[in-house]
Amino acid sequence: MTKRVEKSDEEWREALSEAEYRILREKGTEPAFTGRYNEEKREGTYRCRGCGTPLFSSDTKYDSGSGWPSFFEPVDGSNIREERDRSLFMDRTEVLCSACGGHLGHLFPDGPEPTGLRYCINSASLDLDTDEGG
Repeated sequence: MTKRVEKSDEEWREALSEAEYRILREKGTEPAFTGRYNEEKREGTYRCRGCGTPLFSSDTKYDSGSGWPSFFEPVDGSNIREERDRSLFMDRTEVLCSACGGHLGHLFPDGPEPTGLRYCINSASLDLDTDEGG
């Protein structure tokens, strides 16, 4: 089971940049093709920018053409939480970090095999822990 991370709003604001706070805590979205990890090719583990929980492996990252980093499965399904999102006149599945509740992005059923899923994730919600240590 994932350990819960709880911080006050003030602590979140101190720990995150303005853009990271807007995305992780206020469910914002970065513009397509602007995120630092959209075209990232280095190997490693993508962790939650808010709390460090491992979320996705570079082994499951692929170029979806959507403008956001996309993955076909999480490192561990218990590290993410899914919720129905009916905002902006759409019906989507929101993806959140199960440890800190941070908004990561959305899940769509149009990904590659073997899962057929596309986890469309904001770069600002991630930190890449590369095999080179950075």
